[in-house]
Amino acid sequence: MINQPYIRSFKTYLKLERSLSGNSVDAYLNDIAKLFQYFDSIDKQPDVKEIDSSHLKSFISWINELGMLPSTQARVISGLKSFFGFLLLENLITTDPTELLEAPRLARKLPDTLNIHEINRLIDAIDASKPDGVRSKAIIEVLYSCGLRVSELVGLRLSNIFEEAGFIKVVGKGNRERIVPIGGSALKYMNIYISETRVHIPIKKGFEDYIFLNRSGSSLSRISVFTMIKSLAEKVGLKKDISPHTFRHSFATHLIEGGADLRAVQEMLGHSSITTTEIYTHLDRDYLRGIITDFHPRS
Repeated sequence: MINQPYIRSFKTYLKLERSLSGNSVDAYLNDIAKLFQYFDSIDKQPDVKEIDSSHLKSFISWINELGMLPSTQARVISGLKSFFGFLLLENLITTDPTELLEAPRLARKLPDTLNIHEINRLIDAIDASKPDGVRSKAIIEVLYSCGLRVSELVGLRLSNIFEEAGFIKVVGKGNRERIVPIGGSALKYMNIYISETRVHIPIKKGFEDYIFLNRSGSSLSRISVFTMIKSLAEKVGLKKDISPHTFRHSFATHLIEGGADLRAVQEMLGHSSITTTEIYTHLDRDYLRGIITDFHPRS
């Protein structure tokens, strides 16, 4: 194959200069391989120096006709951009044929949310007479009060609670730390768990500072939290497919519906881009549209 030397050089670049994992390197190479599979299908195998934007547009049409999902198409295009960007960097080509290549627009999935009545139903269904119930109530209160990811919840530390100030320190994605306000109800139930349940657990060495523990004294697993929430939803007959992340979505949506500043919500969620936070404004728009429909005299 005439283009194998270019592909081998790209592979070396990904491994040595970009220090990507073997799986990531394979993913890039698979994307590039699809382009040359397309050329094989039309009995044409140009040198990379001859490939132009018209070739690539035809290739995109081809993978689209094959039924490839838009998200997969977008990933393939990203791989092609990296490949031809590398060739340009190495002066192996003089122009980048992917420069004007656009990825398909991806539909943004709107997150499921719970209303406050549904959240109260779940909390009220917890049997707080049992140690696991006390912990479950504290977990849901904290998830909803602080908008945490499940990994952030199970990683919470006693040393990261600043009760008098009403804040907790959270370690999020990429080990980025942020300070998040915690509501009075969440603090109350977390303290009940710590003082009445956690205090009776024989804690394993190395887990002394973790707030939420399993029965053996180790930090609680993410799966345990998922299972607990799924069981609760089934118990109250909730038809929505919920997870720990649903409480994070509900936290953000309820704040924005109540008029909270988008930048403040972004900070509390730990989003690096406000674009990620903006997905939660969809319900706010639905609410405003409903106001117009219900109350405007000429709606």
